[in-house]
Amino acid sequence: MRHKRTILLVEDDKVDVMTVKRACRELKLTNPLVVTGNGEEALEYLRNPDNERPCIILLDLNMPKMNGLEFLTVAKKDSELKPIPVIVLTTSHEDQDRIQSFNLGVAGYMLKPVSYQRFIEMVRTIDMYWTLSELPFENEYNGNIS
Repeated sequence: MRHKRTILLVEDDKVDVMTVKRACRELKLTNPLVVTGNGEEALEYLRNPDNERPCIILLDLNMPKMNGLEFLTVAKKDSELKPIPVIVLTTSHEDQDRIQSFNLGVAGYMLKPVSYQRFIEMVRTIDMYWTLSELPFENEYNGNIS
């Protein structure tokens, strides 16, 4: 992503975390990747003023403590967090999850592919889209987005 700021991955499955890290390495993404294991940890990270604001959040839905939909409900009501783009990466084929995610303001909803090669293509697509997107909050970072 042209934004060299942090990517926040909210994911409790260690295999999926390793897959995202591997895909980022393979695609030569230089963004730091911060991983939190559930929505509560993600909110704690995001609300800590010592942490860099991520350029994007990759969010799983099925997690312990606070799942992805619960996280979205809180985060999208917070004026500081609302502008951060969220992409749901999930195994849920449930229409209700998709509908609720979009109603809560996600930028995208993607099903986690089974094959690693398809996973790479999904991450490449996310990277390409966010590299080309003009985000409304870019100027507030005083040119730190490269």
